[in-house]
Amino acid sequence: MRLEVTHQERYSRGQLLLRTILGFFYIFLPHMFVLFFMGLWGAILGFIAFWVVLFTGKYPQSMFEYQAGLIRWNLRLSARMFHLADGYPAFGINATDDKVVFEVENPERISRGLVLIRLFFGIFYVLIPHGFVLFFYWIWVSILMFLAWWIVLFTGKYPASFHKDVVGFLRWNERVNLYMGFMTDKYPPFTGAVLPDEMPPADPNQFVAPEPPTPVGTAPEEPVPGEVIHEDPKE
Repeated sequence: MRLEVTHQERYSRGQLLLRTILGFFYIFLPHMFVLFFMGLWGAILGFIAFWVVLFTGKYPQSMFEYQAGLIRWNLRLSARMFHLADGYPAFGINATDDKVVFEVENPERISRGLVLIRLFFGIFYVLIPHGFVLFFYWIWVSILMFLAWWIVLFTGKYPASFHKDVVGFLRWNERVNLYMGFMTDKYPPFTGAVLPDEMPPADPNQFVAPEPPTPVGTAPEEPVPGEVIHEDPKE
């Protein structure tokens, strides 16, 4: 899984005030109205996918893409309501966003045994421990967002460390959702940091300077005083 929210160099103070005062009406309500019905269909697909995974060990690709699209949509909405990004979030399962990136691959195989373990015991070994830590993490994130709101209002800049922690909360939360939604067998780590396998791919067009060649005719290095030089007996 890869989840990134672009940290902008400058944030619009006008949009910040507009979202704070009217965001509930022109962003949250219209999106949540549509997402409510889309979520109902997603729940139905999730129920069907559970049985398909249980009997075949595979999550149907079309259903997987729908669930990933729902998550992506919710993240676009959260990024704006948390003031992590400017602009209006796009509607739609297949909509794109240049500030919010969410990528997840459909595993070739999903353990049917783990599916049953998560179904019966997931609340004990996933939801309770992660929910306990995330509760306090959310309190910390709420404080950061409150402070960041005033900083953006007066400076137009969102502190990078604050932004990183808030995005980390979203990342941690989505890892838990993916695991409990049977979309991955990887147990969610107790961190919101980017894992090594979640790093963005390297840019193939990035220029890497070659090492300078060794000059021709370079004189051999002088032996260090006291160093014993072993000659090759074959010479």
